[in-house]
Amino acid sequence: MERQIIIKHGSEEIAASIHYPAQSKQEGRCHRAPLTIICHGFVGNRIGVDRLFLKTARELAADGYLVLRFDYLGCGESSGNYGEHGVESLIAQTRAVLDYGLGAFDIDPTQVSLIGHSLGGAIALLTAIRDRRVKNLVLWASVGYPYSDIVKITGREVYDRAVKQGSADYLGYGLTKAYFNSLGEFQPFQEASKFTGDVLVVHGTSDDDIPADYAFLYQKVFWLRPEGRCDKEIIFQANHTFSTGEHQQQLIRKTKDWLGGLEAAQAEWQNWMI
Repeated sequence: MERQIIIKHGSEEIAASIHYPAQSKQEGRCHRAPLTIICHGFVGNRIGVDRLFLKTARELAADGYLVLRFDYLGCGESSGNYGEHGVESLIAQTRAVLDYGLGAFDIDPTQVSLIGHSLGGAIALLTAIRDRRVKNLVLWASVGYPYSDIVKITGREVYDRAVKQGSADYLGYGLTKAYFNSLGEFQPFQEASKFTGDVLVVHGTSDDDIPADYAFLYQKVFWLRPEGRCDKEIIFQANHTFSTGEHQQQLIRKTKDWLGGLEAAQAEWQNWMI
C-alpha cells in the first residue's frame, strides 16, 4: 500500500509518497520495519528518470521496508522555489522527512537507510553525518564536488548570470547566487570519514555527468574509517540515471541484496546476543 502525503517544513510543504511494507514480510521482525528514504538529485523529483525511484520504492516495500520518496522544495509537487534553498536547507528537509518516517510506523532503529542519487547522494551523506539515526547509506552516481559538478551540468554561463543578476534560469528553475555559493561550502569527500555506518556506492561506467572515478574515491575514503563497511558496484555502460531496463534491474537488485544482507547480519547478531 502507498499513499501521497504532505510533510510540513516551516511555512512550506514537502510532497512525498509513503510505501508501507508488505505485511507478509514482517514475520520474524516483531513487526518492526526497516526505513529507507530516497533523496533525488539536482532539479529532480520523487518519481525519478524512467520512474527509477518509484520502482525502487515498490520493490523495497514488497520486501518489507517502509519507504519514503519526496520532492525537495521547489521540485515536483512541493511548494517553494528550488534555487532559493541551499545545501543547509536540503539537509534540513531530508531530516524533516526522516522525522516523519520514524514516527509513521514501528521502525527498526538499527535499519534506517538513505538512498541518494547524484546531488541527492551528497545531501544524504551530509545528512547522515549530522543525524546519527541514519545507519546506512546507498550512493547512486553521487556528486563528489557539489559546486564544480553542478556548474558543469548547468554550464558556466548560468552561474555567471546568477552572480551578476542574483538569479539565473535553468530549465525553468531560478538558481540564485546563494544557491551556488552554498554548493561550494561543502566537500563530501572530505567529510565522508565522519559517517560511521555502512555504505554501498554504485556508479555506471558511461556516466557523462558525474565521473565513475568518484565511486573509487568514495570507497577509498570510507575504507579508511575505523568502523563501518563500504561496498562498491560498477555497472558496465550504465549512464547517470541508469536509464535502460537492464541497468535499472541491476541497480535495484544490488541495492535490495545489499540492504537485505545488512538486515540478515543484524538479525544474526541479535540472535547470538540472546
